[in-house]
Amino acid sequence: MHRWCLLAVVCSGVLVGIARPGQAVGGSHKMEVVKQWNLLNFNFPWDYPAASKEFYNPENVVATGLEVGYDRIFIATPRLFSGVPATVSSIPRGTNGDSPVLQAYPDWTHHRAATKEYNCSDIGLVSVYRLRIDSCNRLWALDAGVSRSLEDFEVTCPPKILVYDLHTDQVVRRIDFPPEVVRRESLYTNLIVDETTSRPENNCDDVFVYITDTVAPGIVVYDSGKDLTWRVSHPAMYPDPDFAESSILEHRFTLMDGIVGLAFDMEAGIVYFQPLATDRIFSVTTAALRAGPLPFGKDLPVKLVGRKSSQGIGLGASPRGGTIFYAPLSETAVASWNPRTNEHQILAQDQEKIQFAADLRTPDRDGTALYVLTSKFHRFFLKNLDANEFNTRILRIDGVAIPSGQLATQSHLRPTVPYDTLHGNAYYHPSVVLPVPYKPLGPVLPPAATTSNPLSVFNTQNMPFGHGLFTKQSTFGHSTILQQGKPSQPFFALNNGEKSFPPSLGSRPQYGASGSPIFVPKLNQNFNDLNLLRYRKSVPVNQTALH
Repeated sequence: MHRWCLLAVVCSGVLVGIARPGQAVGGSHKMEVVKQWNLLNFNFPWDYPAASKEFYNPENVVATGLEVGYDRIFIATPRLFSGVPATVSSIPRGTNGDSPVLQAYPDWTHHRAATKEYNCSDIGLVSVYRLRIDSCNRLWALDAGVSRSLEDFEVTCPPKILVYDLHTDQVVRRIDFPPEVVRRESLYTNLIVDETTSRPENNCDDVFVYITDTVAPGIVVYDSGKDLTWRVSHPAMYPDPDFAESSILEHRFTLMDGIVGLAFDMEAGIVYFQPLATDRIFSVTTAALRAGPLPFGKDLPVKLVGRKSSQGIGLGASPRGGTIFYAPLSETAVASWNPRTNEHQILAQDQEKIQFAADLRTPDRDGTALYVLTSKFHRFFLKNLDANEFNTRILRIDGVAIPSGQLATQSHLRPTVPYDTLHGNAYYHPSVVLPVPYKPLGPVLPPAATTSNPLSVFNTQNMPFGHGLFTKQSTFGHSTILQQGKPSQPFFALNNGEKSFPPSLGSRPQYGASGSPIFVPKLNQNFNDLNLLRYRKSVPVNQTALH
């Protein structure tokens, strides 16, 4: 019988491990399987080379991201390995049975990175780990731009965000990140769209977006209203070597991933985060993230929330009420903890269905439901997959989240059928009315320059920063592969408005009696941080307009 150490709670400055022996299989909430697949398959056009393992290898296609829309479920399948034909797909919510064929979203022209015909300037996607839908019914797809990240880590294109209007399936906004917030090793894997200060008349174009960089650990903040971008980091965002090896049932694998799990308590203005290689969950306020780059010598106010029984990757939060959802890998379970009431629950535990919970979602569109995307990622990673087993699942646990109530005040976003009639394989009644399209902001403006310039006295010549990047021709024809002209300097690069690299094993950050971290000093106090900079990126081209 497993002995649970759920989240450690800070009580009077003392970390207390909460054990829950005996509360084992199943939990108190019913868990249903929405969809499950042995291997993921796609709706290939007739002339696509689906028989080629280089183009499509089903044993290399791993789902890591999930989003639940009004009429469709969206799935992200990043290019962890070769043979991933499409990185964002959808399935209709009303389909019956298991193993539905994935529909490349919005169509195959956006997924040419798997072929020999693509270019970084095109409107298309390379590798997407997570997706989010905002209250204006727009899908935000975070494109890491990295191919084969678990093989040879080819930086195919710069990272970007494409925003799709789900009424028309058209790209209404493209957000390109300035090179100042991108590192050679950057891997953008997760995002939160913060609408807490957004005004309805701005059509979700004045939100804040918080983005995880997993391999060069940090959080990139994008102010959508002002079109400004900056980056912050902290030692808590780095992997802990003591937790490099994860265990799921009889399988063990080593993966030193930094910050990847994200959850957002919109009522309290708190972002929760966790690296994969740690047993801890941390938090930082949105006020601290929105304040801009850190002044020299100032630390990001990260707090230790508590400890789990093992590593985990998926995090979620109830839209209201403050409950956090998480899934420790070794326990093959989904649990919840409310920091306001100190209430712990094991929501579900299943050694077969819950092995690697990659994404946890609590969409307002589904009332009290928690969706869990699980896979046997470790079996894909270790190359010992059994194709006769179900290896990917979408699970649903009802009655655990509290809706924000935001949709109730926006009649144009509310379906006509009550949420409590929508569950299982009968999600939508034919009378459901989907939201009406929103109005784009202003006329379509001519394209602006794509080179980002920092607004700073350090750039008196008005020369573009990041000029060490150059392009070269790929073996795939028209693709553009980005590389740096000189070896990476991770210790100095991380000081560009960030905290320094943490010391090696044995000197990890410790925590005082109050639970607050003792921070690691900078490696070179005389290094010029270029702090207090925000970077502007192609304001006209990023205005919302149908293309």
